[in-house]
Amino acid sequence: MTDFNNLGLAAPLLKALEREGYVTPTPIQLQAIPHVMAHRDVLGIAQTGTGKTAAFALPLLHHLATHKIAPPRRGTRVLVLSPTRELASQIAQSFRTYGAGLNLSIAVVFGGVSHAPQIKALERGLDVLVATPGRLLDHIESRRCNLAQTEVLVLDEVDQMLDLGFIRPIQQIVSGMPKKRQNLFFSATMPKEIRKLADELLNDPIQVSVTPVATTVERVQQQVIFVETARKRNVLVDLLADKAVTRSIVFTRTKRGADKVSQHLQAAGIAAEAIHGNKSQGQRERSLAAFRNGRARVLVATDIAARGIDIDGVSHVINFELPEVPEAYVHRIGRTARAGAAGVAIALCDGAERGLLRDIEKLTRMRIESSDRRANPGAPFAPEAAEEPRRKFGQNRGNGRPDNGRPAGNRPQSRRFGKPGGKPGHRGQRNDFRGAAAE
Repeated sequence: MTDFNNLGLAAPLLKALEREGYVTPTPIQLQAIPHVMAHRDVLGIAQTGTGKTAAFALPLLHHLATHKIAPPRRGTRVLVLSPTRELASQIAQSFRTYGAGLNLSIAVVFGGVSHAPQIKALERGLDVLVATPGRLLDHIESRRCNLAQTEVLVLDEVDQMLDLGFIRPIQQIVSGMPKKRQNLFFSATMPKEIRKLADELLNDPIQVSVTPVATTVERVQQQVIFVETARKRNVLVDLLADKAVTRSIVFTRTKRGADKVSQHLQAAGIAAEAIHGNKSQGQRERSLAAFRNGRARVLVATDIAARGIDIDGVSHVINFELPEVPEAYVHRIGRTARAGAAGVAIALCDGAERGLLRDIEKLTRMRIESSDRRANPGAPFAPEAAEEPRRKFGQNRGNGRPDNGRPAGNRPQSRRFGKPGGKPGHRGQRNDFRGAAAE
């Protein structure tokens, strides 16, 4: 079996990986790292939770370590564009963790916080800049940032960029970069718009893929509960009363809906936090911290605010309302069953949402098992149904793989609800919405 020692990475990187307990590359890392080290453009199709951050961070850090030059003032050698603030912070932290022994300058730029520290970091020049498009454009337009000497461009979660309306800002940013550069694209799905952008910006790319487009996570046991909208909150409280639901993300369509559901859960004695676009950066960080460290057992979120959140040990994802875009369902349920663990996704569906359910089943090419709780709302949720999917799909992916900054491997599971165990980790979401669609 290939380990990181066989990939030709610089010694300080191998020491950092050893220190973090990482030995075996994930499939996306095994496929992508050699091509990135060979300075090829790469188009990677991989969902979050597959270890793709390390798939580009490690070889780029190797390049910086083996080609040492002074970074350009008011510029950067490597630019990573992320659609969200929390995700940008997590990517930057991964670069710092893996590059701890390389003495590199790494900074993150996003909206919602003061410009001053960002201006100071840019003025000195950076080896790695992780940024969201809106705030970076602000710095470019005010001449505080110049990308004319950037060597590598990384676009992460490109489909999310598309959803948030960032394609035009990306094109504006790229227009100020040298034509001779390395480009790395990573996306969970590959719709026509992203393929068109890739054709514009990538030069003879190598395509690597570890997850079929638009498929759901195999280790997630999915069920739908048909219930009237007026009874959804009570059914949700009933579901969350089960101790097997150790950590759950509940999805709503709107910001106001997220607040209402969170307040209802709190009134029922369930520790819950809401996260959405009307929350300040500080409020979102505090809510994520409470969810991550266990002070809150439930995080109620909108799609835009939650996409990219990567917290270990999420036992359940509950779709309080089905998304209007079926691809969003795939991203939602991907918040559970991380790093080789099992997970459960439950959808609450009323009559008006039947069409949305059919669209989801058409996209995922599978029928979601139904459970009508109206006759017996206090009944346990299909505890027997979770065992077979775990036997079929809950396979050991091997210990010691960096999966967005976390070691992978099997975790304890209970028979009921397919409950994952393990320590929580964090990867975050959302950005300043320059050019983005409203929630």
